[in-house]
Amino acid sequence: MAHVVELIHYPIKGCAGTSPGEVMVTPAGLAHDRSFMVVSEEGVFRTQRRDPRLAVIRPAVGAGGELLVLRAPGFEAVRVDVDASGARRAVDLFGSPYQGIDQGNTAAAWLSDVLRAPSRLVRVPPEHDRVTDGRTPGTSGYADSCALHLLSRATLDLLNGKVAERGGSPLPMDRFRPNVVVGGWDEPHTEDRAHRITIGDAELGYAKLAIRCAVTLVDQDTGTKDGPEPLRTLAGYRRAGGGGVAFGAKFAVLRPGKVTVGDAVDVQVWGDSEL
Repeated sequence: MAHVVELIHYPIKGCAGTSPGEVMVTPAGLAHDRSFMVVSEEGVFRTQRRDPRLAVIRPAVGAGGELLVLRAPGFEAVRVDVDASGARRAVDLFGSPYQGIDQGNTAAAWLSDVLRAPSRLVRVPPEHDRVTDGRTPGTSGYADSCALHLLSRATLDLLNGKVAERGGSPLPMDRFRPNVVVGGWDEPHTEDRAHRITIGDAELGYAKLAIRCAVTLVDQDTGTKDGPEPLRTLAGYRRAGGGGVAFGAKFAVLRPGKVTVGDAVDVQVWGDSEL
């Protein structure tokens, strides 16, 4: 039976994730997922594509979302009292204008030291009304696009088999930064065809394939780029019609609710793959 083997949320866009045993799925995805973002002094978002050291920052959000603790190897941890109502500032995410609530000078100084570049930390404001694209529209915080990224173990196993054929080492799941990892599907890329899913109390609608970028080249433990895989191997068998390579699928939230590791992944509607 298909089931959830891991849930991961990423409180700060581009930084390390946390794996809770259970979590609420909100209209914008797993609770606290990408609710914060690191930006330059000009307000442009920072991403592992340009700042791979983001990966070594390990944020933790208190259950109520009122406290954020930032940790990184070689740096003293810093506690940030989350400001959810302060002055808004303009931020840029992939060239689109949004708003963010600045989290103060302590967080900014700490992030600037870790990333070796002037940086600020912003939070999604309550009125954030982003609309995401794909077959099923939805919303999200500061994620690249849709609310949830789902990936199966079978899909990663197939890739790692192909990487091994080229003499490479297996890649860990965290290279792909999923929110929901599914076990129990025998066929790789089953997530491409699962167009409506119930997990626990939540219901998800398929939005689009996940098109992979240079973030997959970053070792998530060291925050350094680590060779041509997986993009080199994916280019040989997962090219998407619109360009790039596809691996995993993005979903919008149709019904919020609690999900737990071990929950069954029940596909209500199957469809064709877009690949």
